[in-house]
Amino acid sequence: MQRRTLKAWFLVHKWTSLVCTVFLLLLCLTGLPLIFGHEIGHLTGAEPEVDAPAEGARPMDVDVLLQTALDRYPGELPLFFGWYPDDPLVYVNTGPTPDTPPADMHTVVMHAYTGEVVPAPQFNEGVMWLIYRLHTDLFAGLPGTLFLGAMTLLFATAIVSGVVLYAPFMRKLPFGTIRTGRGRRLAWLDLHNVLGIVTLAWALVVGLTGAINTLATPLSQMWQADALAQLADADADAGNGPASPADLASLAAAVSLARSKAPDMKPAFVSFPGTGYSGDRHFGVFLVGDSPLTSRLYSAVLVDAANGSFAGMPARPGYITALLVSQPLHFGDYGGLPLKIVWALLDLITIVVLVSGLVLWVRRGSTESRVRELEAAQRAGLLAGGRPR
Repeated sequence: MQRRTLKAWFLVHKWTSLVCTVFLLLLCLTGLPLIFGHEIGHLTGAEPEVDAPAEGARPMDVDVLLQTALDRYPGELPLFFGWYPDDPLVYVNTGPTPDTPPADMHTVVMHAYTGEVVPAPQFNEGVMWLIYRLHTDLFAGLPGTLFLGAMTLLFATAIVSGVVLYAPFMRKLPFGTIRTGRGRRLAWLDLHNVLGIVTLAWALVVGLTGAINTLATPLSQMWQADALAQLADADADAGNGPASPADLASLAAAVSLARSKAPDMKPAFVSFPGTGYSGDRHFGVFLVGDSPLTSRLYSAVLVDAANGSFAGMPARPGYITALLVSQPLHFGDYGGLPLKIVWALLDLITIVVLVSGLVLWVRRGSTESRVRELEAAQRAGLLAGGRPR
């Protein structure tokens, strides 16, 4: 590798690493408990513990469950009805108006088979909530989320530049070699390089999917705006006005109709008219697949909330598919507890890589001296030769 090229790649790796390392350490440290968020929620009581349904039991009619929730908050409107993915529970969000913001909604959680009301989890308080906010937006809302996305892109750049620097000098050295007899800095460098290569693919996947996840809000808003505009045009052409909140069709019939249109999928949640997910006249029945990966791929079936007729099944844009696939890949929560443990171990190794990079920077020489070191090592065969001398 030529001196100018070597220096350019070294500077790219140095500065992209320095800018993002502190924030990546924060993301790794906060991401570790979030990997086990579901398990921690059960252990701490933040999420309800419920008995499994009896063998052969059938879920209760969703219209009955919906009415149970509405009876607890008289005068409020149903906004969302959803199913827990891992527990026999359903939830209903209610509010005084269809456009009630999430923070002002009331939530009722019920056993799907008995109708028993259980305590609703509190998602906006406690240590896990603080960790979640630090991990997702630094308590700065969308600007904080987009900033962290930029940091993950710098991290990906640091990984690629690190591989470029690593490959020419380490490819002939036995893999995993850490030279402890040539000074602490060289040992730290070898540790940094070896662990970096071990976690290379995982770190790239998690980093890039994390960057995609930071775009969730703008991408979802773009999809909603496009889909809702099409719905509004279709309703205007048909002369249909908004559905009356007091005279909605059966929710159970709407869910059954949606399942008939997508028999290989199961319902995840239903949005009611006016909530911003399905226009002013439709139920939006969102369904997911049964496999670990497709369980995050939502498809929407629109049902006319006034008369219960099928209104359409809008196509899912490619950018939404990329977003939905990136979420389970980022947290490793599509393969059960064993995969979560693997994700946690790789997260811990990445923390060591980041810390070792900081140690190398603290014990740094000048850029010119580092480039001369690499050139000398290349000429002498210390890094590209058969064995270290």
